Amino acid sequence: QVQLVESGGGLVQAGASLRISCVASGRTISSYTMGWFRQAPGKEREFVASITWSGISTYNTDSVKGRFTISRDKTKNTVYLQMNSLKPEDTAHYYCAAKRPELRTWNYWGQGTQVTVSS
Repeated sequence: QVQLVESGGGLVQAGASLRISCVASGRTISSYTMGWFRQAPGKEREFVASITWSGISTYNTDSVKGRFTISRDKTKNTVYLQMNSLKPEDTAHYYCAAKRPELRTWNYWGQGTQVTVSS
């Protein structure tokens, strides 16, 4: 089993930056693909970004590319999401997820951390 714990969310003003973190425990996940998703009130959960074990990153280009950066520290079993130039529409509950690279399904999910951007 894998446990994912997010942290670093909060309330910021538009234009600010924030970095959220996700620490994985329970087993070694260095080979797993890690990802960030978000869900705003009344909306479906949407993909934000992911990163493979080798460091290849993918982004939801429509909404965050150019502003958000995903990274991982294998030595700490931690994945980060650096969010710059935040907008009120980035307000959501952000979830960390992990999956085996050969699968399409995200097997493990954290409880999430709230990010609120005020205008």
